[in-house]
Amino acid sequence: MKVFCVLLSHFHLQCEVKRHPAIKDSAALVVYAAGSQKLVLDYSPCLKGMQADMPLQEALSKYGEADLIPADVPYYNSVFNQIQDALEEKCPLVEGAGLGCIYLGIDGLEWVYPDSAALFGAIREAIPAEFNYQPGIAMGKFPSYMAAFSSHPGSHRIVSGGTEEMGLFLKDFPCDVLPVSWQNKKRLTDFGLSTLGQVASLPPGPLQSQFGPEGKRIWELARGMDEEPLHPRHSEETIEESLELPSVAVSLEAIMAAVDSLLARALLRDGVRGRGIRNLILWAQVQGLGYWERSVSFKDPATGARQALSRIKHLLQSSPVPGPVEQMGLRISGFCQERGRQGSLFSDTRAQEQLQEDIKQMELRLGMGPQVFRVREVEPWSRIPERRQALTPSNQ
Repeated sequence: MKVFCVLLSHFHLQCEVKRHPAIKDSAALVVYAAGSQKLVLDYSPCLKGMQADMPLQEALSKYGEADLIPADVPYYNSVFNQIQDALEEKCPLVEGAGLGCIYLGIDGLEWVYPDSAALFGAIREAIPAEFNYQPGIAMGKFPSYMAAFSSHPGSHRIVSGGTEEMGLFLKDFPCDVLPVSWQNKKRLTDFGLSTLGQVASLPPGPLQSQFGPEGKRIWELARGMDEEPLHPRHSEETIEESLELPSVAVSLEAIMAAVDSLLARALLRDGVRGRGIRNLILWAQVQGLGYWERSVSFKDPATGARQALSRIKHLLQSSPVPGPVEQMGLRISGFCQERGRQGSLFSDTRAQEQLQEDIKQMELRLGMGPQVFRVREVEPWSRIPERRQALTPSNQ
């Protein structure tokens, strides 16, 4: 499949420059938190030897004077989605492959754009002028990425040919360009493999033994082989809400109060009442750590704030926010009109679930508290009979 790659180099930093032009010519690092560790998300082009996902401590050991900018991922996503929306008006198959990299499936577009100049011009119109735009075309996603990566500002690159030609094109590129984890890139360097040509010259077996399943993919990419299909994004209704807290929140109760307010605002929107929620993303700006997010999924669609809050509270209790919260937001998707329920594969479990649902409905009709109880062992070793067992509601 012929793929057009739109590469927006240093996208995160360019988004920050768009908001704060004063940092355009300064040495800066965009940083984010992964657990308790701080990593580099993006960096100024003048900082040589930097890589995305590099530990911040290692980056500061080289450039201790660099300005640190906390990552604002919701803002980056908003800008990136706007660019993809504009590109979909030029080409129907658009895949966002991470912030700053977009793939377009261009097979058949020769009927719309008579030559490559017309195609490149149409794509250029969809990209805001302030972003560094590098386009490239090749067969497959990674080869098209490398074509874009090697193109000069204001120009484009088209790479044609089979596997042998692609191997010759890629052989002198450093292993840093591979779309694999920073740790595996470092391991390749530790093994003395600095270029894609060196990796391609090896048999796949040793790479698989050292890197597992990713080793085979590393070998294939180094030879210009990438058969991964394009995954066009699907249009999906999404609701977003955010809240700047008057003071930092630390306790679970304060955070849940903010979440309650966000949910109330989201669920009061036109067209949302009566619909179920299947997925939402909860995010926060954490003081000193930057962006944090968690995904929340509902087995039974949440049809109200109470159900959603219960699930979110359970999530925050098991995976708490790692610091004082300055800003909170949520992004809701996966709306459904009807409430569905996924049953168990096992008949005994299904029967137990049905019994619990019948008891629940009976208690709701009676308008009273728990009416059905079960006997549970509490202290079977006790000498006092009353302490050996207790009655508990059947739904616990």
